Amino acid sequence: MSSILTNNSAMVALQTLKSVNNSMTETQSQISTGKRVASAKDNSAVWAISKVMESDVKGFNAISESLSLGESTVAVARNASETVTDLLTQMKGKIISANESNVDRNKIQTDISALTDQIKSVVGAAQFNGLNLLSGTDDVNVLSSLDRANDGSVSSSDITVTRQDMTYDAGVMGTGATLAGNISETLGSNSLAGVAGDEFSNSANTMTIQVAAGTAGSSNTYNLQVAGETVTFTSAASGNTNDSIAAGITAALNAAGIEDITATVATDTITISSLSKFDDVEVNMTTSDAAVTFDVNAGGATAGGAGFSGETLEARASEVAFSATAAVSEGDGYRVSIDGTNYDYVAGKNETFEDVARGLKTAVDGAGLANVTTKVTYDSDNEQWVLQLDNDGADLSLAVDGNAGGTATGGLAGLDDLDVTTDNGAAAALQNIETFIDSSIDAAAAFGSVEGRIETQSEFIGKLTDSLKSGIGSMVDANMEEVSARLQALQVQQQLSVQAMSIANQAPQALLSLFR
Repeated sequence: MSSILTNNSAMVALQTLKSVNNSMTETQSQISTGKRVASAKDNSAVWAISKVMESDVKGFNAISESLSLGESTVAVARNASETVTDLLTQMKGKIISANESNVDRNKIQTDISALTDQIKSVVGAAQFNGLNLLSGTDDVNVLSSLDRANDGSVSSSDITVTRQDMTYDAGVMGTGATLAGNISETLGSNSLAGVAGDEFSNSANTMTIQVAAGTAGSSNTYNLQVAGETVTFTSAASGNTNDSIAAGITAALNAAGIEDITATVATDTITISSLSKFDDVEVNMTTSDAAVTFDVNAGGATAGGAGFSGETLEARASEVAFSATAAVSEGDGYRVSIDGTNYDYVAGKNETFEDVARGLKTAVDGAGLANVTTKVTYDSDNEQWVLQLDNDGADLSLAVDGNAGGTATGGLAGLDDLDVTTDNGAAAALQNIETFIDSSIDAAAAFGSVEGRIETQSEFIGKLTDSLKSGIGSMVDANMEEVSARLQALQVQQQLSVQAMSIANQAPQALLSLFR
């Protein structure tokens, strides 16, 4: 049936042409934009995901800039720390020279002062964009990542850069909770116990050995070992007494010339005196005389023949011991007072009682007290760090204290107080320069470690950003080869659709022939 009112063929051709034109429009849009999903109407789910990922890419670009800034800042601090280490090593060479004889210590001190000023200049200039990681103790956080959880929430991650305070600041003792329980002084046995201020003096420590009982035999050998050196006395063939045995051993000991050791005798009792500052002196006795007994420090007689061993003549120095169990927190300050003058050290972050002991040693040494010398040791028996202080002059008072809540002492505090113009000063400087070198090496190593971490994170962020961009592209970018081929096909379809439309429109014309 033919109709001039309804042309089904034309309608079908028209719909086909519209479909082809729509596809042509879509294809041309993909070609012009390069995107398969250019707006939410193209594919709302894919478009939403891509936009979230695009925002993450912009965030990671900002993080990359943050990491670059942080890496540069840390690199400056690391280079400065390495430079300080080199300068301190040069200073150590000067100090070693000052401990030699026949040198001009004043000229060496001038060189050391110049190196000290140079180190201070390096530390002061070690800043990037106004941030100096060699000054202060506050941590610096470098933004390193954005972490998106499954629920869509976003959190940031940081790389913490711990400052390494390499300043000369003395620190400030706090007024917080008392820390007196973490520090205690033990006066040397030579000290004047009970005297106001707990004075410690320069007198010798002593040990008594009484040749106590029995009848001395003939031609016996007595071997007395003091400070690792053995002296030998052989008794006469006859006429020996406890007094003569004591006198003979005393004479042999004095003749040996053991450093810091002297002996006197009174009847049958030997008194050994030790001026050893920091080292305990062990005393042992062996003998072939089974007839005599020895009474050490009136502590009970030991039979002859067996002798005695393991007796200790304590070091002269007084000791400041630190807790074996307590922790050290930033701002914890500890004080040693010598003759009314305070010497303080305030701990920084992640420090230990070893750092506190060495800091106090540096503070005391820096004062240049003519007759006071110091040494830091570790008491392995009690598992605690100990600061030993020896006084080789007039009696001095000694007291200790501690409080929390202070401002930390700089890592190079006391460096500008090194003085090699005296024997004690040169010896103390040689010990303390090692502490300063260790501090600068630790600082450079810490900065090097975190710089490597920032560099690794920066590389990862770059690769992650590229991966995100690639993922976004795979979701929204158009396949240009496919679109190009499709366009050509659609162009052919469009031409055929137009031709079909023309044919369909011509069909009613055939009806006119029926009316001729």
